[in-house]
Amino acid sequence: MRKFFILTILVMFFGGVIWASDINSYDKYGKKTGSYKTNNNKTTSYDRYGKKTGYYRTNSNITTSYDRYGKKTGSYKTSGNTTTQYDKYGTKTGSFKHNSNGTTTAYDKYGRKTGSFKTDSSGKTVEYDRYGRKIGTYK
Repeated sequence: MRKFFILTILVMFFGGVIWASDINSYDKYGKKTGSYKTNNNKTTSYDRYGKKTGYYRTNSNITTSYDRYGKKTGSYKTSGNTTTQYDKYGTKTGSFKHNSNGTTTAYDKYGRKTGSFKTDSSGKTVEYDRYGRKIGTYK
């Protein structure tokens, strides 16, 4: 689920803002958990030790995710303020609703809320679980 959140933040929600910079992820205690580097339409993910864990390629409103070996793991399609996640077989597995106030809410395939993200004016994003408890930060 975490990759689902991260991808949506990096590629769909921030769009062009994120393309210009790298992002680090941190757990709720502030310990670095990974990083994301973007070059044009490709975002590569790394673990906290700098080992490549996968990548994402974006073409228009569709982003495809791959594991570190280049095998497709899923896709994401954005229409309006909603991003829908699909597994590698094309089955819907979740969705996001993006609000203009900097909040994104995540839902599972049944429409149940699974978490949210709040972004401040500096670009820092805080991730929360479905109960509103902080679980991570991206900056």
